[in-house]
Amino acid sequence: MALPWRHCGRWTSGRNAVSLLNTVCGSRTVTVRKKGAVAGLRVRNVAGNRVILAGDAVKLPTIKKSSALWRHNFRLLNPSVTQITEHCCRRFHSDAKVKDPFSLAQKDLNNLYDDIKKELFVSKTELKSLCEYYFDGKGKALRPMIVVLMARACNLHSNKDGDLLPGQRSIAMISEMIHTASLVHDDVIDGSDTRRGKTTINEVWGERKAILAGDFILSVASMALARIGNTTVVSVLSQVIEDLVRGEFMQLGSKENENERFKHYLEKTFKKTASLIANSCKAVSILVNPDPEVHEIAFQYGRNVGIAFQLVDDVLDFTSNANHLGKPSAADLRLGLATGPVLFACQQFPELHAMIMRRFGSRGDVERAWRYVLESNGIQQTKYLAQHYCQEAVRQISKLSPSPERQALIRLTELVLSRDK
Repeated sequence: MALPWRHCGRWTSGRNAVSLLNTVCGSRTVTVRKKGAVAGLRVRNVAGNRVILAGDAVKLPTIKKSSALWRHNFRLLNPSVTQITEHCCRRFHSDAKVKDPFSLAQKDLNNLYDDIKKELFVSKTELKSLCEYYFDGKGKALRPMIVVLMARACNLHSNKDGDLLPGQRSIAMISEMIHTASLVHDDVIDGSDTRRGKTTINEVWGERKAILAGDFILSVASMALARIGNTTVVSVLSQVIEDLVRGEFMQLGSKENENERFKHYLEKTFKKTASLIANSCKAVSILVNPDPEVHEIAFQYGRNVGIAFQLVDDVLDFTSNANHLGKPSAADLRLGLATGPVLFACQQFPELHAMIMRRFGSRGDVERAWRYVLESNGIQQTKYLAQHYCQEAVRQISKLSPSPERQALIRLTELVLSRDK
């Protein structure tokens, strides 16, 4: 499945296109357009400014404009890609009606939060209130829903009964517990005062108790993980906690080099958001199927959907008001974070680079950066990038045997792209 490539500016030899290809495309087929010609390249490796194909080496052109890599305007993700996910869904599943993912997973998620509260049971009233604060059933429960659907899809692919294994449902619970613990800690780090439309734990009980509550939720999740009794699953989900910490440290830093900056952003996005979804999907596949290829399909679906979800979240920080989003808008800028829309806006407003390096710390930086993003095509380009990741998620999950759960996971990619909160 070729990724559309559009260019603006003139072509010259160089490394920038290779960096761009490496950062966003990885190893896949890429369509390159030059003076009306179109060539599909099956990329195996990149060496310098040479792309290693299946037996060939082709020198890549690049686009050079007055700025560096992201001055390219990221035209590989053009408006035609807006129909990609829908097209994939039709192509693979035109003969079946796709059921709503939330409805399909509802039976398995009915008592999810009650079961989590049972896991978190403590006699101390205050700690109990702290730990149960966000497990009120008002969250999206996106992660456990994806895990449940992936588990059922893998079970059916493996010629098993579609019903969840006990360990698979435990992983769905664990994924929500790890996610919630990370939110509690994030709110302390960021000094946030609202989350999911309500006052944060650190505002109600203070930072010290909030940190302890997050730690306690993680410890209970770890004990639930150990009870599953599969060392490989324990290793896979332990990676999530390591990634969360590394991702948080990455968020505290920045890169001076434009080429490295976007790669840093995407890697941080994976570690902080997508790793939990990817590794949880992989974990439920391990419990039912010994085939590493199935594990990789599950992982890659979760990885791509997770990154797309965060990219859309970064867009909503600019397009959604605080009441709708459940947290303050422009929060990332106020925290000194340069997300996708800002990095893309740098193509048209190079003065953003200096603001990024000082983390929007000077007077008026947040307001000016906000205005530049809205005046640029940064929001639209970030949406195109999210669509690219959803396209790849569809490609991966379509390798599993047909099932209502597989179709629901494909439908979910559309919901990720269209969400407004």
